[in-house]
Amino acid sequence: MSEDTQPAARWRVPPAQTALKVAATVVIAVSAPFYATDVQAAFLIGVAVVGGAVFSLRDFLAPVRLEADREGLTVVRGYARKVRLGWSEVVAVRVDERKRLLSKTVLLEIETADDLVMLSRFDLGADVRDVAEALERLGQAAPEGSGQEGRSSPSAG
Repeated sequence: MSEDTQPAARWRVPPAQTALKVAATVVIAVSAPFYATDVQAAFLIGVAVVGGAVFSLRDFLAPVRLEADREGLTVVRGYARKVRLGWSEVVAVRVDERKRLLSKTVLLEIETADDLVMLSRFDLGADVRDVAEALERLGQAAPEGSGQEGRSSPSAG
């Protein structure tokens, strides 16, 4: 790849997180023979193993959830499909922070005219606010005529 096509920034699922998903799935699968006579437990274990495998496989197929450069963004949509968005397509980049009971959820929101991409720190392997600031800097460095005039800056809340 030439220097012009290299992403300026890339955020991915942390490898330790993927390893933890795989290890948990293996532990659950290994426990299955101990519940062979209990049909309900065996069914639930099977569902847990399939679910763990599906989520682990996504981390292997699409570990990089967000890439950004001066031309735009590449995001993972759906299970593992990569979608390229030019900066002119990005309406807003925001940080959404919500508190529920004793937990706090912080998500990066990338809004386009017809879609909303939401990514967490577990998807990005970095603090969501730092990623929003980096995207804002890259968006401002976009070439002239890329439609940056209307973009909002990242904000908490």
